[in-house]
Amino acid sequence: MHANEMAEEFPVVEQGSSALEAARLLAHNRLPGLVVTGEDGKPWAILPASQVVRFLVPAYVQDDPSLAGVLSESMADHAADALGGKTVRQLLPAQRPELPVVRADDTLIEVAATMARLRCPLAAVVDGGGLVGVITASRLLELALVPH
Repeated sequence: MHANEMAEEFPVVEQGSSALEAARLLAHNRLPGLVVTGEDGKPWAILPASQVVRFLVPAYVQDDPSLAGVLSESMADHAADALGGKTVRQLLPAQRPELPVVRADDTLIEVAATMARLRCPLAAVVDGGGLVGVITASRLLELALVPH
């Protein structure tokens, strides 16, 4: 089976999209992450849901997790305010990790190897530079574990 046969339609956001809207898209659809495209529509980065969650937690709490227990619930209610006015690009690390892109004719094992090496929950499938779809880790496992 090739990547283009495994790929599924998947929500995509642009670098300049609202960070809050991207977070809502992740939450509403329970996605492991989103493909972020550049102005040319080509995959530019992957925004894992965990990166968005990390952005909600103040740096001082990330440095000392024991402080999380003393924060009030009202502060937790305003955690999403940190995303207001921000773009998706601002949520991404300054040093973007290698983009998990696979070719349309890559095999299941080649896709799995890319996802494993990059420790990413999804891979963008491209054909001629254009985005064909996305393969999630759960989709890959589903296909790998089904007897043929």
